[in-house]
Amino acid sequence: MNTKKRFLVTSALPYANGPLHIGHLAGAYLSADIYVRFLRMMDKDVVFVCGSDEHGAAITIRAQKDGITPQEVVDRYHEEFKEAFTRIGLSFDKYHRTSAPIHHETSQDFFRTLNNKGEFVKEESEQYYDPKAEQFLADRYIKGTCPKCGYEEAYGDQCENCGSSLSPTELINPISTLSNATPILKKTSHWYLQLDKYEAWLKEWIETGKVDGVELHNPEDWKNHVIGQCKSWLDGGLQKRSMTRDLDWGVDVPQEIEGSEGKKLYVWMDAPIGYISATKQWALDNNKDWEPYWKDEDTALIHFIGKDNIVFHCLIFPAILKAHGEYILPVNVPANQFVNLEGRKISTSKNWAVWVNEYLDDLPGKEDELRYYMIKNMPETKDSEFTWKGYQDAVNNELVNNLANFVNRVVVLTNKYYDGVVPEFDADLMIEVSGEDDEPGFHDSELLELHDKCQDCAEYIRTFDFRSALKTVMEISSRGNQILQFNEPWKLIKEDEETVKVVMNLALQYVSALSVITLPFMPFTSARITELLNVPAIDPASGYLDMLNKLCEDESLIEAGHKIGEASHIFSRMPDDVIDAQIEKLKASEKVEEKVEIATPVKETISFDDFTKLDIRTATIKTAEKVKKADKLLKLTIDLGFEERTVVSGIAQFYKPEELPGKEVSVLVNLAPRKIKGIESNGMILMAEDKEGTLSFVSPKEKWENGSVVR
Repeated sequence: MNTKKRFLVTSALPYANGPLHIGHLAGAYLSADIYVRFLRMMDKDVVFVCGSDEHGAAITIRAQKDGITPQEVVDRYHEEFKEAFTRIGLSFDKYHRTSAPIHHETSQDFFRTLNNKGEFVKEESEQYYDPKAEQFLADRYIKGTCPKCGYEEAYGDQCENCGSSLSPTELINPISTLSNATPILKKTSHWYLQLDKYEAWLKEWIETGKVDGVELHNPEDWKNHVIGQCKSWLDGGLQKRSMTRDLDWGVDVPQEIEGSEGKKLYVWMDAPIGYISATKQWALDNNKDWEPYWKDEDTALIHFIGKDNIVFHCLIFPAILKAHGEYILPVNVPANQFVNLEGRKISTSKNWAVWVNEYLDDLPGKEDELRYYMIKNMPETKDSEFTWKGYQDAVNNELVNNLANFVNRVVVLTNKYYDGVVPEFDADLMIEVSGEDDEPGFHDSELLELHDKCQDCAEYIRTFDFRSALKTVMEISSRGNQILQFNEPWKLIKEDEETVKVVMNLALQYVSALSVITLPFMPFTSARITELLNVPAIDPASGYLDMLNKLCEDESLIEAGHKIGEASHIFSRMPDDVIDAQIEKLKASEKVEEKVEIATPVKETISFDDFTKLDIRTATIKTAEKVKKADKLLKLTIDLGFEERTVVSGIAQFYKPEELPGKEVSVLVNLAPRKIKGIESNGMILMAEDKEGTLSFVSPKEKWENGSVVR
C-alpha cells in the first residue's frame, strides 16, 4: 500500500460534447471509484475530483453541428454527466467544470507563472489554416493518416488507434473537418512549452521513478503499456509544444501579456489544471486547505485515465507541474485500455454505444449489474469486449446463482430456524467445512480464512488489479455457498441442532463480510445486504478496516442475538427478451444514424495538372505478414512488373495475410517513402471504403498486366 499521508485521486475530465457511454466508465471512472471507496474504508485521507472539460475544439465542433452556442453545449452535457455519474454511483468529492471562474483564474495564473519564469518561448510559425472556413485550425479540426500506424482517421494532436501523440503537420493527407478542404500553412504566433528542455528528467522519472536522485514513484508499480508508450515518445525525442491556440472559445491568455489578443490556452494546458481548480473549489466548499493535496510530498497524486491520454498525463502535465515549481508529480497513472462493443469499436458518431443514462432508464435498479460486468471485463492491460449476452450470463450465473443465492439462502434459513435471530453456539464445537481436502475446522479458523480472503481483495485493489479483486469477492460468496452445501443444514437440523447453529452463524459472518467488501464495487448491493441484515449502513470512512480488525481478532462481524430482516433477492435474472430488446435497440439506433448520414463531401477541386502528378499502377501482392505490435497493419510485398516494393497497409482487420498473395491491386507508386513501425513503406494501396467503414481493394474485373498505368 502506498505509505503517503494523503491521496489526491483524479479521473480524466470527460469532454462535454456528447453523452457518457460504457467505454468512459471502463476507462477512467469505475476503477477510480473502487480505489477511492476502498481508501476511505481504510480510514485514509483522500480527495476524489473530476469535472467536465468544457473547452477545446471538440466543443465548438459540436456547437456548429447542433447549431447552438458552445456555452449551450457544455451546459447541456455537464448536467448529463452529473446525472449519469450520480445514478451509476460514482463518489466524487467534487465534480467541477472548466468554465467556472475559479478554473479560468487558476489556469491563467499557471500560464502567467510559467511565462514569467521563462518556461515558454514565443515563436512565429506556420500552422494549418482552412481557406474555406477562413480560420486557423485547432488540432482536433484536422484529420489525416497517422504516420506511425497508418490509421486514416487520426486527429492533429493524437492517433486514437495507436495512441501516438502527433502534431498536425505530421499527418499524411490532412483535411479540415470544418469544410473537408485541404488546409494550407499560414503564419501565426504562439507560446511554446520547451518539452525538449525537460527530456532528461522526464526520462529519468519515467524509467527509474527518480528525479535528481530522489525516488518519487516505483516504475514497477506502473502498467507496462503506460511505461512503454512514454518510452516510445521519449525515444523519438521531445519537441516544443504550443500552449496557445487561435480560437474564440476557451481560457484567455492573460491580457497583460503582449500579443495575447485572440489567443486561448491550449486545451491540454487548460484541462489538467481542472484537477487543481476542482480541488480548490472542494476546499472552499468544505472549509479545507487545498494546497497540501497538490504541494506536499506526503501526498500521493494518482490519475485514472484511458490509454489515449497517457502522454498528456505522464509527460506534458508533469512537465507543466515541475516547470511551475510548487507542485508534486503523480505517483501512478493506471491507464486502462479500450472497451469494444459487440465486436466493434464504440463509435459516438455512428451511435454504436451503450449510453449510461439510457441504460439506467431502460433497466432501472440495475446499476450494480452494469458496474459488475464492466469491472469483470475492465480493460486493465488490453482491450476488452462488452456483449449483451455476456452481460446476461454474468448477471444470471454469477450475481444471481452465486451471490444472490447465497445471501438469500442464509437469510431464509435464519428466519426459518431462529425467527431471524443470529444463533449462539458452542465455540469449541468442531464442524466440517468444505475445502480442498475437506478437512475439519473451527468457526474461528474459518473467520481467519475469511480475513485472508478479504486481505487478498484489499491487496488487489491497492495494486490496481480490480478484476482480480472482484473475482475474490465472488470467491468469498462461493465459499459461503460451499459451507452450506457441504454441511446441508436443512438436513442436519433434524439430528444435530447445535452444529447447525455453528454453520448458520458462520454463514451470517460471510454475508456480513460481503456487505462490506461489495461496497467499493457494487455500492447499491452493499446497501441491500445491510438492509437484509438489519444493520446500519457500512461506515464509508473505516468499514473495511474495521472488518479486517475484527476478523483478525476472531471477533464476530454480526453478533449472536441480533435480529435480521426478512428475505429478499438482491439480484434477479435477466430474461432473454430484455437482452434481445437491447441488442435490437443497438442495431436499430445505428440504422437510424445511417439513414440520416450525409454522403462524404467531395474534396476541394484540383486541376488536371494536379491529377497527372499521381502515378497509379497495377500490381499483384506476392507476400503478406502482420506487423509486430500493430493490430491493423500488414507488411505487403507487391509485384509492379518492373520491380518489387514493400508497402505497409492498415487492412489487417479486413484481410488475413494468407488471403492476400495473388490479389490484384492498384498502387500509388510516387508517394514519398515513409517509415511506419520501423518499416519503410514505398507506396499506398488504393482502397474503397463503404458506409460501414469496411475497406476493399480497387481492382478491375479482368486480369491485368502488372505495372499498367491507371489513368
